[in-house]
Amino acid sequence: MTEPVWGPVHQDIVGLLADHPADVPAVVDHLTKLQDLLVRLPPLEASCPLADFNKLYLTITSTVLDGLYDDRFADPAFLARLDVEFATRYFDALRFWTESSPSTPKAWSCLFQRMRGPDARPLPSAAAGVNAHINFDLPFAVVTTLESLESEPVDDSDQHRDYLEINKIFAERIPELRRGYLDHWQLMIDMVNGDIDDWYQGELVEYTRNVAWRNAQKIWRCRHDPEARECERTRLDDNAALLGRLLLSPLGAFLQ
Repeated sequence: MTEPVWGPVHQDIVGLLADHPADVPAVVDHLTKLQDLLVRLPPLEASCPLADFNKLYLTITSTVLDGLYDDRFADPAFLARLDVEFATRYFDALRFWTESSPSTPKAWSCLFQRMRGPDARPLPSAAAGVNAHINFDLPFAVVTTLESLESEPVDDSDQHRDYLEINKIFAERIPELRRGYLDHWQLMIDMVNGDIDDWYQGELVEYTRNVAWRNAQKIWRCRHDPEARECERTRLDDNAALLGRLLLSPLGAFLQ
């Protein structure tokens, strides 16, 4: 008999994914419950590769929620809707994987396949999740959000400025998040490097999210052409999967 995808917590995860969060507090609640389940997965227990990414995602999303409560954003309706659409794509990928569906994006499969492997280290795992979520999920989440709001991806609009505000949230949270994934010897190197690694990671996130915005604009222009949109989906999925496999490789782990 084939063991369930999620082992002893399979039914709990199936039940969690059956519910679709409708707002940002519900997204935070979903991510929190998912984290509690992921750290119970054998054989790695508290070092599940997906949990390493989910922890980062939970931290960033919680900070976004705080920003919504604190009137940090010029167009909170856009930012809140984007957050839900963005999370939906992550939960959909998890649902496809749970069902062993061929619809699981390749960008996510390369991380999900490491769930039971002993060679997936925390920082590369988190980086691979960020790669799949930003390079593949984010452009489509931007498009579906703007379609629902009857708007469009215009540079220097309030919506674009709110989108860029998330870069600042990453910059604020990256130092503590990144150090939480490091081994003792890596922490020693990190102390020698000072703020260089934090600056580099912040620049990388900003660049990647800027590329995602450009890809969203490209998808927007062909959104009514199913064949062209599918070509973009395939291109982004293939590219993100290629980078994800590199991040999870011994070379990728060494470079990080």
